[in-house]
This record gives sequence, C-alpha cells and structure tokens, in this order.
Amino acid sequence: MVETITLQNGKKMPIVGLGSYQVSDELELETTLNAALEAGYRHIDTAYLYGNEHIIGRVLKNWLDTGRITREELFVVTKLPAIGMTTEKVPHFLNKSLSSLQLSYIDLYLIHTPFGLQYVDDETRFPTKDGAALIDLTTDLVAIWKALEVEVDAGRVKSLGISNFNGEQAQRIVNIARHKPVNNQVELHAYFQQKELREICKKLGISVCAYAPFGSPGRKTFYAARGVQFESNGLLEDPTVARIANKYGKTSAQILLRFLTQQGVIVIPKSVNPTRIQQNIQVFDIQLSPEEIKELEALDQGDAGRTFTFSVFRGIQNHPEFPFKGK
Repeated sequence: MVETITLQNGKKMPIVGLGSYQVSDELELETTLNAALEAGYRHIDTAYLYGNEHIIGRVLKNWLDTGRITREELFVVTKLPAIGMTTEKVPHFLNKSLSSLQLSYIDLYLIHTPFGLQYVDDETRFPTKDGAALIDLTTDLVAIWKALEVEVDAGRVKSLGISNFNGEQAQRIVNIARHKPVNNQVELHAYFQQKELREICKKLGISVCAYAPFGSPGRKTFYAARGVQFESNGLLEDPTVARIANKYGKTSAQILLRFLTQQGVIVIPKSVNPTRIQQNIQVFDIQLSPEEIKELEALDQGDAGRTFTFSVFRGIQNHPEFPFKGK
C-alpha cells in the first residue's frame, strides 16, 4: 500500500506518484503506465506541456472500462500551461486536458509556472521569437486563481495547486483564495532541499511535491536533442547515499525517495524501466534513522543545487513573476 498525505481540503494524495515528464513516445508511455498501475501506483502526474495526456487517457480508460480500477482510486494531476495564463484560457486548457485524459474531473490542477507566455496557438507550448521566449508581461496570478476556483465550484477540478512558485507568490494566492492551494510542486532533492520554501508552505497548509527527486539525469538526452547542454548532478552516484542504500539492501534511488517521503514530501519519480518503476514504490518497508536523515540533510547545496532554472528559455528572467529572482 502507498502511503497518502491528507491535503488541507481533506483529500488524500498518494505520497509516491509516477512522473511523465519527457515521456511522449506512445508505446513507451503505454508500457510504462501499465507497469506502474500493475505495481500499485495510483497517483499519475502529467501536464499539457508534456504532450502526452492523450496517451495517459487511453491507458486509464482501458483500466477503468475493464474494471481493473475505479475512478475514485486514481489521483490524476495535470497543469495549466504558461500559454494558458489568462482568465479566458483557463477553461480552454482545462477542457483540452479533460478531453485528452478522457476524465470528467481532475484530482489536482496546478498552475505549471507563475509566469505566462504569449498564446500563439495550442501546439506552440513555448513560443519564441529570434530564440527568445515570448513572455506575457500582463500575467495576473490573482485573476487566474479566481478563474480556477470557478472550475472547482463546477466540479471539474477537485483540488487546486501551484508549481514552481516561490514563498511570496504562494502567500499572495493564499491571501485571496476561497479554495486554498493544497500543493506546490517544485524541484526538490537531496542536493536542493528547499527547506525555507517547505517551511513557508507548511505554515500555509500547502503540501510539497518533489519533481526531479533524483536530479533528473535523463534531461541530458532530452536537452541535447534541443541543442542544450546539461550534465547530471551525480546524485544517484553520491557515496553517502550509496552507503546507506547498501546497508538496507536498497537502491540509491529508493533511499533518495525514502529520505523525502519520510519527511512528508510527495515524490513523482519518472522511469520507463518496469523494474525501477516497481522499486520506486517499494520504499515504505524501511525507516531511516535520525542520524541517516542528518547525513542526507548535510548534502544540501542550497540554491547552488537547483538544476531547473528555465534558462533554456532566453529572457524568461525578465518576466515580473519569474520565481527565482535573486537566486
């Protein structure tokens, strides 16, 4: 059984989910998702940006239609894209996600980034001109949140959340929200532990979900195809992590996940390997000691450990809602 986190609105969110970033090949994702569901995953994370909602929807529909799972067992997360960051585009992109996923509601709908990009068309997910991001300087987070709350009132979204938001942005939403944000999905791993942000979220009643809990080593291939250099931070090869893993007969990945889940952080590791998919959910049979937690906490590099800076989108730092200013 996968442990759950009770969100501030009373909904329960599985603490381990399947990430699907960088997985858009149909056969690969179908195989991955089937393996995950068979292994016991019920929390599935996707986004309009990833371009794979339709594949996930097809697999989920098959499982639902054949009675292998009920809708109530699933916890599906998707996200409003940066090109949808206007009040009129909120229902448009939610409808597209619901249609692709073949669902009548989303369990958790996140604002993917606090900054908005200019809408060109539905397929231009990151619009650029002369290599620079086409930013939308008029992004109004409060207005967008109120438009999202209408979707909760209508029953098309069960919970709302944010992603890549800093503490000030999270506080600003909480100040005006009827339906409070229940989750903030951010980069978080042993080299970048986000302790200050986690403390702010805790005070605001916002759970934290870690994307890239291994530092996202698969990005090297993904970015290379787009002409961008990226080197893994080597977290999976860290000697401290390896030593603790050896003690428990676990993989380094399992120790990194247990380090976070034991502290109440939700994780969404991505893998397309059926063995690793199964291993990533088998982390609840060990309990790291306080000394081991301290050893892993000591690996934190602070802001130097951040690997997702959105720097591949030239000029995005000029957006007034860019979340990492001064970082």
